[in-house]
Amino acid sequence: MMKKICLTFEYDGTAYAGWQVQPNGLSVQEVVEQALARVLGESVRLHSSGRTDAGVHARGMVAHFVTSRQLPMSAYREGVNRLLPKDIAVKEALEVDDDFHARFSARGKWYRYTICNSAVRSPLMERFAWHVRGPLAHQAMAEAAVAFEGRHDFSAFRSSGCEARTTEREVFSLDVCRIEELVHVDVKGAGFLRNMVRVMVGTLVDVGQGKRPSGEIKQLLDSGCRKQSGRTAPPQGLCLMNVWY
Repeated sequence: MMKKICLTFEYDGTAYAGWQVQPNGLSVQEVVEQALARVLGESVRLHSSGRTDAGVHARGMVAHFVTSRQLPMSAYREGVNRLLPKDIAVKEALEVDDDFHARFSARGKWYRYTICNSAVRSPLMERFAWHVRGPLAHQAMAEAAVAFEGRHDFSAFRSSGCEARTTEREVFSLDVCRIEELVHVDVKGAGFLRNMVRVMVGTLVDVGQGKRPSGEIKQLLDSGCRKQSGRTAPPQGLCLMNVWY
């Protein structure tokens, strides 16, 4: 009898070429599948809720696989974690229904981008935040961010290598808050284009630095032109916080 197992992962993506297995570097998926194969005694393929790029982190990446082995759930958490490096961990393991799919059953995702806005770089935040010097008006960023909410064509906010068939996406909410020197940009939506969150953040930082007016976001969305929007924020500040079903 086949079982479908759903795993939730936390990982520091610094050392990896992204989540997805690829020929040009070590991926998180590859490392986890190797550990699962040792526990199960058979190879399995993980199907994830999405993918994260090189250097991007996760606190709540979800993936499922199918196996014929009848093991306790503890084998998929404690057992697999003993075989994983310190920068990857299984947080939760559940048996799910046959019709569950980590990607297609997902109803939304929450990404957090962290900016360290300080005069001096923080060695402790180096791997987990974008260091931005000088004044950064987070309230102006928050005002500008409202224009991203709702369903829009996000052509102007994706990477040139994005292969999505449609560029319309729905953003449920986009919040900007500051806690001392850290500025958090929390984005929740039904799905995202490649580098979409990072381009949105780069554009909002332009607003916070006074390089573009806060009311320009709607114009950028309407233009559909990537060259008019802001830079792509670096990967280390981005973290997939949660996927909900």
